Amino acid sequence: MRRVTPPTDLALRLRERLIGRPLTDTLRAWLLIGLVTLVGGVLRFRDVGRPHELIFDETYYVKDGVGLLKSGVELTPKSSITSHDVPFTHGTTDVFGTAGNFVVHPPIGKWCIALGELAFGPTSSLGWRFTVALMGTLSILMLGLVARRMLRSTLLGVVAAILLAAEGHHFVHSRTSLLDMILMFWVLAAFCALVADREHSRRRLADHAATLIAQGRDVTYGRIGLGIRPWRLVAALCLGLAIGTKWSGGFYFAAFGLLTVAWDLSARRAIGEVNWARNAILVDGVTAFVSMTTIVVGTYLAGWTGWFRSDNGYGRHWADSHPADPLWSWVPGALRSLLHYHQDMFTSARSITASHPYMSNPWSWLLQGRPTSFYWQNPKRGEQGCAVDSCAKAITSVGTPLLWWTAVAALVVLLVMWLLRRDWRAGAIVVAVAAGYLPWFMYQDRTIFTFYAVVFVPYLVLAVTYLLGLVIGRPEASVARRRAGLTVAGTFVALCVACFVFFWPVYTAQVIPYADWQLRMWFPSWI
Repeated sequence: MRRVTPPTDLALRLRERLIGRPLTDTLRAWLLIGLVTLVGGVLRFRDVGRPHELIFDETYYVKDGVGLLKSGVELTPKSSITSHDVPFTHGTTDVFGTAGNFVVHPPIGKWCIALGELAFGPTSSLGWRFTVALMGTLSILMLGLVARRMLRSTLLGVVAAILLAAEGHHFVHSRTSLLDMILMFWVLAAFCALVADREHSRRRLADHAATLIAQGRDVTYGRIGLGIRPWRLVAALCLGLAIGTKWSGGFYFAAFGLLTVAWDLSARRAIGEVNWARNAILVDGVTAFVSMTTIVVGTYLAGWTGWFRSDNGYGRHWADSHPADPLWSWVPGALRSLLHYHQDMFTSARSITASHPYMSNPWSWLLQGRPTSFYWQNPKRGEQGCAVDSCAKAITSVGTPLLWWTAVAALVVLLVMWLLRRDWRAGAIVVAVAAGYLPWFMYQDRTIFTFYAVVFVPYLVLAVTYLLGLVIGRPEASVARRRAGLTVAGTFVALCVACFVFFWPVYTAQVIPYADWQLRMWFPSWI
């Protein structure tokens, strides 16, 4: 059994310099954040199968999941099928032909949906929404733990978990079988892994430096090796799964790759290495690029295994009738067919420009200018429990307004803290928001929706939590200062929860009087 040597005083001082003050209340943190996660999970799974019909874009991904289970590829629906919900609500999935269907998103996200369908049945609305509900629940736990690690505070970790559990946009996606919640989950998992890698690698860097100093050796020249970095490889795996769900995960691969190298730069500079930039870029950076890219590409291609093994996948044998240019004759035909399929996917995705009632410009997303209506019915008296002349039964993916509007101010504060005080936490949060938000400004000619923003919701929550941490103040602040800060922060969190409760009926398709629905539509653009 390997003997663990406790770190020396010098190593502990170096660790605190590179990482921050140690966290010791691990059990309490898991219990508290776990309790919030449990409550958030109960809310997400409660009546998750209602309404028992395909809502919004579930009509694509739920059926694609069934096709994957049947044939390993997405299947083309029979020409006689025109309704979104009838085949599934009547307990049958016999709606497919045998030909592979052309789709514009890779298979991994739909395989995730298919796992729930496999467990609970493809005609069960619980089955086709189970995976997203589970991922939405687990993301509460992940965000709470990563907030605690970044902000060095269990209290702020609990705050982050509560805010995400009570965030309406995230909540609606956790109960709707779309790909965006799955994309959000894998991106957040990669972010958590990279934060863990940052701490793990810096701990090793501090310990190695302390050992060299104790031996009377100079740490300023040469390069302290960090060895294999398993958390970084986990992040690459998660990013491969994200890109295999939606290509927009590629923006996070680029952003997070630069972020982790930037952290290596600052660590080597802080430890005193003379050639810190060369070591971090030419050694750490190249290693990160090669290892992460290999895993990301391998994971992405693995997601297409069903297509590779099929005979009926869309375009599977394109290369058979299109001989390769001699320069590319070494590329296997299946891979050339997949590349051609990807060209068609890209062209098709870029050509989605038709007007839609709920399309929105990304300029309005942070202010929740045009939330997406996922579901709408207008029952009359005596229908579905309606007790007045006219009722509403809706699912609207409006984010908790108080949280989103505060996040706009919080991002400004974080940008200042990053640029002026070089606070890595502020920088990481800003980069994570930017990677999910800014790319959409390049596609304003496309039909795009506010619901795409769910991928960066966790980082908006982190931004607000960071701001609340500034409001609360440092642990060494006076009792009066801390009490005032805690009162303000606690009131804010309570108001966010109250706001979430207020919008609950339009998050969960409750039948309410039409006047009550109008009361929740604060702006004309929400209707």
